[in-house]
Amino acid sequence: MCASPASVAILLLLASPHALAGEELRNWFNDPFVQLVAHDPTCPVPAGPFVTERERLAQSHRRAEKGTSAWLAGKAERSKAYAYDPDIAAALKAAVQTNVRFKAGALWATVQGRVVYLEGCLASESEVRELEATVRALPYVQQAIALVRTDPKTEVPYRVMPQSSAPRQ
Repeated sequence: MCASPASVAILLLLASPHALAGEELRNWFNDPFVQLVAHDPTCPVPAGPFVTERERLAQSHRRAEKGTSAWLAGKAERSKAYAYDPDIAAALKAAVQTNVRFKAGALWATVQGRVVYLEGCLASESEVRELEATVRALPYVQQAIALVRTDPKTEVPYRVMPQSSAPRQ
């Protein structure tokens, strides 16, 4: 599935190393951020939904309107796409924890507006594909994006939580 231009722009913004430099990181929107698997201590912790205030302001308008038009048209049961996120996170945690295939890695998930961002480290590309398929099969999930390292000799493909940062919810 191709990412929309807006999704690509957001991912590029989130990937910017300058976005984290010296600014306080917070989970401003209280997006679910859960560690699914914790068996690889060498895998860096992702920044997940923790962003600067400047990034929060950039995301605010898009987040406010996401899902509202579908609800007003009678095509959604909840008024905002983000209202589904806690249910998705709970189902995701249960689905991954019962799958023995993912037990050797380290995985985190951020759920934002029915989109699940999977970040961490797994042993193979086939595990990554299976993980994405598992997530896409969950109720209410619109998209799953896996940013997962499979070769420990390479950098992780996601923004990493700075060591000196103590993010707040």
